[in-house]
Amino acid sequence: MNARVAGVLLVLLLALGGGALILKQQNQSRRPASADTLGQPILKGLQAASIAAIAIREPGATLTLQRKEQQWTIAERGAFPADIEKVRELVLKALELKVGQSEPIADADRARLNLDDKGTQLEFRGADGKPLAQLVIGRKFFRREPENADRAPGDGRFVMLPGDPKTVHVVADPLAAASAKSANWISRAGFAAEKVKTMEVSLAGGERWNIQRPDDNADWKLSPLRAGEKLDVIRANSASYSLNSVELADVAAPGLQPADSGLDRPAATIVASTFDGLTYTVRLGKRAGDNVHASVAIAGDANPGGPDAAERARKIAARLPGEKALAAHTLLIAASKFEDILKKRAELLEGKETGKKQRAGRLSK
Repeated sequence: MNARVAGVLLVLLLALGGGALILKQQNQSRRPASADTLGQPILKGLQAASIAAIAIREPGATLTLQRKEQQWTIAERGAFPADIEKVRELVLKALELKVGQSEPIADADRARLNLDDKGTQLEFRGADGKPLAQLVIGRKFFRREPENADRAPGDGRFVMLPGDPKTVHVVADPLAAASAKSANWISRAGFAAEKVKTMEVSLAGGERWNIQRPDDNADWKLSPLRAGEKLDVIRANSASYSLNSVELADVAAPGLQPADSGLDRPAATIVASTFDGLTYTVRLGKRAGDNVHASVAIAGDANPGGPDAAERARKIAARLPGEKALAAHTLLIAASKFEDILKKRAELLEGKETGKKQRAGRLSK
């Protein structure tokens, strides 16, 4: 190769190298500003085992989930048990949050996306009470604007880290679980008055009736039964089975006064004793939307009989401490649960018509 050819090749290599450098610079300038953060965890370093409390703050509402040994409780509801599965779900979602998109944000944008005091503040705390991680949750993110954004679930959520208020992130989870409503967090396990032996119902105004049966397979008897009357056994069964499994809708805040819940002058009082040796006293107060304020007190110790006595005793012993603990709280239970109980004595008889509206009216609004 002569000197002239070698010189030409050198010039070509320099030109190609310079062109490659220019192309690389152009490609870098076209990359999105968020390219380096895509797929990165939002809450870096957060570990589930370190979380001892979760605070959720919304405009006008605050809810604090606290871990106590193996149980989670709700501080604002007198340490009422929380649904541990829902707590676990929120923690897992938080740990799995990844950056889908990041953009610079100004003050006006924060307000528009509810990333200011109108948003939801989520804070994870350690055993010492200090924050482990914080997140501001704003408006839902939609790939296509829906007809009703409030009801639509959303394709994701706009979020912001308090330590970086000039950047908004989009995550793929709508984070619907991040709510400060206690009804979304309580353990709904209520009580179960099984194998009812006697039931006495007292309604406001003096109406009262009592049914009983000698054993679990016998028909109900109304006491006292007047001449010419016959108890409708199906209606009696429906009334007793209403307490067989009662779930909770919510729990009232500890400061609620009996006069406000209506439990100072109950609209109805139900006393049910069971063949297992327990007595359930349920008082119903004022309506709260579709629910009714209620209290429950359980007396006695389980002493079941029959061939399955040991197994029943084991199951009752497992749930009874939680049931008895309900006495410390004002409960909210679906009013429809008591429709078959809130009957006047005459409505328990064969040939008598009953109506849901009439029974619902016995619970004051």
